[in-house]
Amino acid sequence: MKEVLGIVLSGGQGQRLFPLTKDRSKPAVPVCGKYRLIDIPIGNCLNSHIHKIYILTQFNSASLNRHISHMYRFDDFHNGFVDILAAEQSIESHSWYQGTADAVRKNLRHIQDDPTIKYILVLSGDQIYSMNFQKLIHNHLKNKADITVAVTPVEEKKASSFGVVKVDDDMIISDFIEKPQSEEVLADFKCSSVINRGVSLKKKNKNKPYLASMGIYLFNKNVLFDVLNNDLDDFGNDIIPLAIKKKKVCSHIFHGFWEDVGTISSFWKTHISFTKISPDFDFNNASLITCYRNLHATRVYDSTINETLLCEGSVINNAKISSSIIGNRSIICSGVSIKNSILMGADYYEGNKRKKINKLSGTLDIGIGENTVIKNAIIDKNVRIGKNCKITNSAKVKDFDGENFFIRDGIIIIPKDAQIPNNTQI
Repeated sequence: MKEVLGIVLSGGQGQRLFPLTKDRSKPAVPVCGKYRLIDIPIGNCLNSHIHKIYILTQFNSASLNRHISHMYRFDDFHNGFVDILAAEQSIESHSWYQGTADAVRKNLRHIQDDPTIKYILVLSGDQIYSMNFQKLIHNHLKNKADITVAVTPVEEKKASSFGVVKVDDDMIISDFIEKPQSEEVLADFKCSSVINRGVSLKKKNKNKPYLASMGIYLFNKNVLFDVLNNDLDDFGNDIIPLAIKKKKVCSHIFHGFWEDVGTISSFWKTHISFTKISPDFDFNNASLITCYRNLHATRVYDSTINETLLCEGSVINNAKISSSIIGNRSIICSGVSIKNSILMGADYYEGNKRKKINKLSGTLDIGIGENTVIKNAIIDKNVRIGKNCKITNSAKVKDFDGENFFIRDGIIIIPKDAQIPNNTQI
């Protein structure tokens, strides 16, 4: 795979994931207690023996840069790299990235003169999946394609949220539309005859008669330069529909778990699904890696815990926790009840000296205070929640912006470093 370069698109502002993206870029958002979103596309590349990777960043990239520099370092005898390419001014351009295609276009100079690169794999930075890119590349070469788009079967109710493709019997894409809203237009992209034929697709997908683009594109290097020789901004809206008319654009069908976690609702639902006994996606089986943390084992005292993922370094005392994810260094005090929630943990511990200062200044300690109830919530890092709080959205508010909290799609989010006073009800 020395001829393949991976490009991970990580420059989006991540507005739909606010407030998780208030102080960090979307790919730097923590997932499953100990990983970050960026670990997924990078891990899939490394597991597929693609060792040359560029990360294109733009907004709030400091924590992402720190994570990449600490985690993905090759030795001096390896020609691989994971490098960050931040948006920058140049003689040719003075503007920020205007879209996914524009972001790649403004970085073509970094790959233009590398004769070893023949194929460019463009990936999104806000999806959870495990894919062997070698199979995609094999099909690309077998089909003698100019461009290959990874697609996955989806139900009708989800199809309007994605780019949808129409394919012929040879799996060549004949049409592409981004997020079709009209039922008449969507019906024209229904391809059940292809979905259900032979061994090309599994029987479990018989109720998924649409093929959605995964935002994963493999280009021949010369083709990428050709299709970007314009001022179009986006792959899904502009480049791929135009390329279908001029190039051989094929599809690669993926059957495994794939979720776009670009919204608070999808982020929360996907994480809660990870807590089940037999989850559809298992981070262990995906062989993903992240920063090593030299933390002690999680300590649990007199607690009831069910269908919950516990990460390292936490202390849980006399609590009831179900269907939740407990991140690194989480401190959960006596009498706490947590259900259907994501706790991202903390970046550091507070020692006795720090706690004395907290007490004198009226600052709460990091963690969850005694007798607090949390339900259907996302608690970001380094949050301080007092005693006897009820964070449950009992009023079933859909969207709201509070002083130290937010509600999106009925999910309560306590942002990073926030403090929730004793006896607060949300």
